[in-house]
Amino acid sequence: MTDKAKGGLQARRAAMLCQNSRFGLYLDQRRRQANDLDRSDLPDGTHTPSDCTDWLRHACGINSRAELDHNDDARAMLDKIMADYNKWERQQRLNDRIAGGVV
Repeated sequence: MTDKAKGGLQARRAAMLCQNSRFGLYLDQRRRQANDLDRSDLPDGTHTPSDCTDWLRHACGINSRAELDHNDDARAMLDKIMADYNKWERQQRLNDRIAGGVV
């Protein structure tokens, strides 16, 4: 038997998030805002799923997504990231509706 921690629900949740192309767009926008860049400097689609995974592991202070199921601090950070991303998604949908004349 191995001592390596196995990933569970939180690791799968993180994997699905990193495979979501919209999460990559969120990271693109976040980086542009943090570094005062415009789209020509950092175009949409810059963050690949691999980049998203690397960013998430760094943000959560882990080496493997499997650690999310065994590290309370990392899981709390994932929850915060998910909440921030979901807030961004809601704002994007509202912006789309406003631009489309629905609201």
